[in-house]
This record gives sequence, structure tokens and C-alpha cells, in this order.
Amino acid sequence: MEQTSAFWIEKLCLQKHPEGGYFKEAYRSDESISHLSLPFRFKEDRCFSTAIYFLLENDNFSAFHRIKSDEIWHFYKGSSLTLYIITEDGCLSNLQLGDNPLNGEHFQITVARNSWFAAHVNAKSSFTLLGCTVAPGFDFKDFELADCEDLCKEYPQYETLIKKLTINQ
Repeated sequence: MEQTSAFWIEKLCLQKHPEGGYFKEAYRSDESISHLSLPFRFKEDRCFSTAIYFLLENDNFSAFHRIKSDEIWHFYKGSSLTLYIITEDGCLSNLQLGDNPLNGEHFQITVARNSWFAAHVNAKSSFTLLGCTVAPGFDFKDFELADCEDLCKEYPQYETLIKKLTINQ
């Protein structure tokens, strides 16, 4: 059987994600860290770590968003992907997640906490299957989807890219 995006969506029981693409939580630590031991940005306890499967297909994209924890993206299958990261100090990087290091691709990319980030599949007729690991563990309370207008005001130098990779244009 050909391993298409539809194959992986069904095989891994992936669901639509609010930022775009499809996901399924694959791991959530059963141990937690008290919010009193975490940085001030966390108002509640968090589990040690979480991991998801994430799939983007064709011209779908992961819209600009940020979370309060570091997140590591791991490449698994399909086309390479471009990951755009705007750090807290306003620097933009575009990194390639994939399996060809001779083409500047990385098997893993770490996104620093509080950075805005978005992604798209490089081969428009393909998909990218990846994993994301978050520590302290992911909680939707820590997830912020970018507002296009607000992000453009904050980073006007990246307006074209922001408008391309946000949901509410």
C-alpha cells in the first residue's frame, strides 16, 4: 500500500489541529512538575513531557503560533518542510526539516519557548509526517495562535510571510 498522507492520517488516527494539519498525542508523562517549581509563565502544574505525531499535506500549513515551552520537531516521512521561527528578539530564521543533510536539512529542529513559528511542506504534491516533543509538557492553555494584524504590527518587516502563514488574514 502506498504511504500517502491519507494512509498516515488513518493509520495514526490523526485529527485536525487548530493551527493546521493533523495530529495525535502519542505520549504524555504520568508525572508532573509543580507550578511552584516551574518558571513564572506557568500558572499550573505541567507534566514532564509530551509528544505528538503531526502531519502537514500539500499546500496546507502550520499557522504562526507560540507556546510557553521549548518544542523539538522530528522528521519521520515524506517531503522536507520549512519551519519559520521569529524569536522574542525579532530574528527570523527559516530552517529545513528533512532527511537530507547534504541539502541543508535537519532531522530535528528545536523551537525556543515564546518564539512565533509556522511551517509548510516544501513539495506541494507531498506531505510531511513529523513528531513534536514538548517539555514541560504541552497544554492548550500555553498555546497562542497568532492574530495576523497584531503579528504584522509587531514585526512589519515580515508582513508578507505572516500574511501567508496565518489563519485570520
